[in-house]
Amino acid sequence: MRIATWNVNSVVARLPRLIDWLGAVEPDVVCLQELKTGDFPVDEVAALGYEVATHSAGRWNGVAILSRVGVADIRRGLVDEPGFQPADAMLAATEARAVGATCGGLRVWSVYVPNGREVGHPHYAYKLEWLAALRETAAAELATWPAFAVLGDFNIAPGDADVWDPAAFATSTHVTAPERAALTALRDLGLRDVLPRALKHDTPYTYWDYRAGMFHKNMGMRIDLVYAAAPVADAVADAYVDRDARKGKGPSDHAPVAVDLDLPAPAA
Repeated sequence: MRIATWNVNSVVARLPRLIDWLGAVEPDVVCLQELKTGDFPVDEVAALGYEVATHSAGRWNGVAILSRVGVADIRRGLVDEPGFQPADAMLAATEARAVGATCGGLRVWSVYVPNGREVGHPHYAYKLEWLAALRETAAAELATWPAFAVLGDFNIAPGDADVWDPAAFATSTHVTAPERAALTALRDLGLRDVLPRALKHDTPYTYWDYRAGMFHKNMGMRIDLVYAAAPVADAVADAYVDRDARKGKGPSDHAPVAVDLDLPAPAA
């Protein structure tokens, strides 16, 4: 089984690239983030044999799971998921950032962790609360589905080696001790960070800002992660960042991460 995760940064804008990539790479299960639409192009991916589970509320955020090995037990949102209240809003709102489904015997979640914006901002506190809810959800899921993985854009670099220049981020989000502690707490449930190989350079970055030629200079971060329970992590045959998908005209600012698994066939 091949599983993958990709922040597409607008599935409508990136649809031709997504369709081409699905046809070329042929993943069995794909977790997508930052859909930016409430009208997912179901028919276009169904033509390639994929069923779809989505959680999206409009032009912001949005996550999906695409599967050609079945979709069951769909769950949208986290346990006790917090909401975020912008300064110009009267009430906090729960955002569309997490969806789970069972695909071919594998329980997967696609997550789009809040950005945090800047240290001390209300969105940063929201990010940490959201991560705590993700841990609670993962703990509950693991009790039912031992073959479990959570994939997505975590908006956190797990370590300094996952950032092109740690000093450049010294006062920024994505690298702070509380954010990294939240990832550690998630791994402490028994999840492993599946480290992909890079197709170029020696750093498996997954995100490069659009500005200043940062992709070509390899000034990136590894923030798109695959956290897998032992039965899944032990089955990893290969994992790589598909850097080629970041090239060309009109790409997402993220590259997909693909993981090949030698899993036993699910019981009939």
